[in-house]
Amino acid sequence: MTIPEDLRYTKDHEWIKLLADGSTAMVGITDFAQHELGDIVFVELKSAGTVLKEHEVFGTVEAVKTVADLFAPVAGELLELNPGLDSAEIVNQDPYNDGWLVKMKVQNPAAIHALLDAEAYRQLTGE
Repeated sequence: MTIPEDLRYTKDHEWIKLLADGSTAMVGITDFAQHELGDIVFVELKSAGTVLKEHEVFGTVEAVKTVADLFAPVAGELLELNPGLDSAEIVNQDPYNDGWLVKMKVQNPAAIHALLDAEAYRQLTGE
């Protein structure tokens, strides 16, 4: 299982990466999550412009046998949805790069540092 060192993680198996501008972040689900879910067939996300509180549901991931909620790692506004999600299997194939879910304007960038680092996420998942 891949757990990149440069990301932060939630206990709900989302990852977040602060981008170079310091206030925009990319969010997706972890490699662990996509393995647990199985073949992802559909991703439904709230629309760009939606303002979210930390841990608020911003969408769902539908796999062959289950549906899982997606939770905002931090508070902020959805800026962009990944257009590549029309082919939802991209989340299984490349969850940390092409399979990202949303970009968001983060309300408090420091909140990202309070999330799990790669080592803490490894301990959580037993990887």
